[in-house]
Amino acid sequence: QTDTKNEPICAFPFTAKHYDPDTTEPISSGLQSLEELLSWKRSEANPFNVATVPLANREPSLASTPHRTLVSHDMMGGYLDDSGTTKFPLTFDPLTSLPLRFLQGAESDAPYVFYHWQYIDVFNYFSHNTVTIPPSVWTNAAHRHGVIVLGTFITEWTDGGKMCEVFLKEEESYRAVADRLVQIAHCYGFDGWLINIENPLGETAVKNTPLFLRYLTDQMHERVPGSMALWYDSVLENGQLKWQNELNPSNRVFFSACDGIFTNYNWTEQNLEGMKAYSAAQGRLADIFVGVDVFARGEVVGGKLETNKALEMIRKHDFSTAIFAPGWVYESIPDKNDFRKEQDKFWSLLSDFLYVHRPSSPLPFVSSFCQGAGTSLYWRGQREVDRSWFNLDAQELQPLYYRETLEGEGWLRTQGCPEDAWSGGSSLLVEGVLPSMLSKVCARIFSLQVPLSSRVFVSLIYKPSPGVTVSLELKTADATLCTHRGVQDIPSDSIEPVALTEDHQLMRQFSQSCGQWNPDGWTVRCSQLELQGCALRDVCVSVQRDGGDKDTPFKCRVGEIMILDAESLSVPPLPVQSVCLYDVVWLRGANKLNLNATLRWRYPAQLVRHFLVYWRRLRGPDPRIPSGKLALIGRAYCPLFRVTELTVPEPPGLLELVVEPVSREGFRVPESQWGRRSLSYTEERTDQS
Repeated sequence: QTDTKNEPICAFPFTAKHYDPDTTEPISSGLQSLEELLSWKRSEANPFNVATVPLANREPSLASTPHRTLVSHDMMGGYLDDSGTTKFPLTFDPLTSLPLRFLQGAESDAPYVFYHWQYIDVFNYFSHNTVTIPPSVWTNAAHRHGVIVLGTFITEWTDGGKMCEVFLKEEESYRAVADRLVQIAHCYGFDGWLINIENPLGETAVKNTPLFLRYLTDQMHERVPGSMALWYDSVLENGQLKWQNELNPSNRVFFSACDGIFTNYNWTEQNLEGMKAYSAAQGRLADIFVGVDVFARGEVVGGKLETNKALEMIRKHDFSTAIFAPGWVYESIPDKNDFRKEQDKFWSLLSDFLYVHRPSSPLPFVSSFCQGAGTSLYWRGQREVDRSWFNLDAQELQPLYYRETLEGEGWLRTQGCPEDAWSGGSSLLVEGVLPSMLSKVCARIFSLQVPLSSRVFVSLIYKPSPGVTVSLELKTADATLCTHRGVQDIPSDSIEPVALTEDHQLMRQFSQSCGQWNPDGWTVRCSQLELQGCALRDVCVSVQRDGGDKDTPFKCRVGEIMILDAESLSVPPLPVQSVCLYDVVWLRGANKLNLNATLRWRYPAQLVRHFLVYWRRLRGPDPRIPSGKLALIGRAYCPLFRVTELTVPEPPGLLELVVEPVSREGFRVPESQWGRRSLSYTEERTDQS
């Protein structure tokens, strides 16, 4: 295959294990053996599993957080819908009758989605593969919220024992394993490892295990700043497999060699008291992650809907916690459509013992509250696709989800609303009862640490119920104090932005950038703020009664909040560059020819919300036949997209693939700045693929 300039299409190695054998859709997977780990090469890594979202700064920093919270995923074995595989067939847009695949994700009516990120500090993707490499969608979602991600290295049973005897027999062999683990984490963009040895170790192997842990930890810290290596409480210093449910003299040698320990789950308060007094724990209580099995297997404190009892006891003794398998919420309910309600209930029970951290990223701050899944896909308030979908890469920065009791009979709740959205799969529903003794209530929906420019443009898109007025309330603090005082309480000022008129210069620039749109029931309220040396700390939604003094039920769907440097409204967009096409595979079906290929391009990730990928037939073979119209293939959330099962005209043919960036602010880029790549093909070439 060649392009129109007769230049070869970019050639990259096509590693079959990274793709679904039927569709060539990219998938995530782990490594199954020591041999596979040691033979791993960066040149053969899965490009679709490389995380593209850098770890956001946060306040307080992980190092200074006294009570950390780790979540270990362990969801039904791992690598399910979140692996990136799309199994559903192409559907047709009723308006154009052209094939339309809207996401590079999975079709799932009620997927397991995690969105309580601001409560946790560490996310561990767990499976029983020897080496569990977190799917990039999880790493991207976690990093967006300032949460680090750990993969898992596990050995089990007889085969695990044999493996350990091989790689822990000498310095050269254990360093080779550690080096590969460090290279894998660095390549795929995650932040460390949970080391889980669940088999007995021989004399030499157990002697070398602390050396392996220390070497791995040091190398991870050097290669990936802010990374972490944790040891699971399983093997003793004499090599015996015996879970201790605590840190004690029998396992301290492993704890001393790495960043912390994840204890087994069958502890009692006596274990916690003993650990707190133990000399090896002094100064490192935050590095002891007391395990909590949400399934409540064995003799445990709490679990299931009483997991809060375990957390209360753990926090009482000043330890960190590792919440294992919170997917119990999903697995235990018969009707998966009730998942969001049950998920919110579970985390609300834990909320008194969890600590909110503040993600910190520069402007623009944008969230449409999309949780990375939905029963429909929306764009600017319009339903673009009426079908269930799941893709964590689409997850926006998540708000705080909670319920609060107000005076009298009043209450306030925030929750995701998949029934209606401005962009993506859900909006934020702020609802409750405004009690008679209050004229307004303020719902804190984001805790942040975002430096603000001197002139800020604010956009709020919402749908209020009758009888109330809705506005934004921003809480700001001196940026210098925020930087230097860290976790201490910082005095803040509340600002209620005043709406701009339609003829204001910024409104004209905003409208011009947005192009034509129809809010269709949504209210769009834009404001300007002039500040000096401030940082945004909290974003609140204020709901005020329009009149009267009776208890007032209310609902408000918040579709999007956007806060940006006003100067950015006049910055011209950048063009898509270096569009490359490779891994081309032709597949013949029933009387049709399908194109499968990978597109890669260059565009600054921090400037874009997503990309739209199109195709069209350029001409012929009869030159009198005009070129076709652009047809949407799907959305990409990084400068990489796998075109799969795209039915194209019979050869000979010439087609074009087109990439349109959509900015973080949701602005479309002029067509002259889109990226393009053409592909010519003949019968001879497609037969050979």
